Amino acid sequence: MDSSYRRTCLRLEIPDSENEKQQEVIFIKGNWFDSRFELFITDGINAWVCKALESEVKGRASQWDQPVSDYIETAERYLGFRQPGSTYGFVDAGDGHKRLSWTFEKQGTTLEWRWKCKPSPDNKKTTLEILDFLMDANIRLSEEVVRKTQSFDRLKLEAEKCLAQSEKFSNEKAELESALYAKYESLHQLAWDISDFITRHLNLVDN
Repeated sequence: MDSSYRRTCLRLEIPDSENEKQQEVIFIKGNWFDSRFELFITDGINAWVCKALESEVKGRASQWDQPVSDYIETAERYLGFRQPGSTYGFVDAGDGHKRLSWTFEKQGTTLEWRWKCKPSPDNKKTTLEILDFLMDANIRLSEEVVRKTQSFDRLKLEAEKCLAQSEKFSNEKAELESALYAKYESLHQLAWDISDFITRHLNLVDN
């Protein structure tokens, strides 16, 4: 029994199977385990499912001379987030089945991976589960944005406080330096006056 797994959902625009000049939108929800994965796909009306068993993933990984973990990681990267330069396909495979495919570059060679998806036993349920996941993800994202905004506001406030404190310190330093300079000038003048007084006094004594 898998104790934990990762979840993704990809919005994908692909050529319409009936009119390649038009685009159709599908959503691909993925559950990613250590050695297997599950895909749930909907176009808003119909839905399909692909449950890649551990033995199937191991066989595919062996064909590509890859560890199972690398195969899962690559599949998740391309089906969790749309990758620039990759060509995605979702075409009829007979009996209501669909074939999901995507391409990627490896050592200068274009490779294509394909998985067959069977019709969902309950289109409505699968579609609603995907939509629920998207709504939950959107709520989590919104909450994260709020938290980061609040954190940024707190940092900004602290920065403004530090700046104000720095300016206050700078002003106080300037005032202190000005006061010390004025006192130095006063003492310097006093010393000059005393010196002048003593000089004149000595001159009077000599005379």
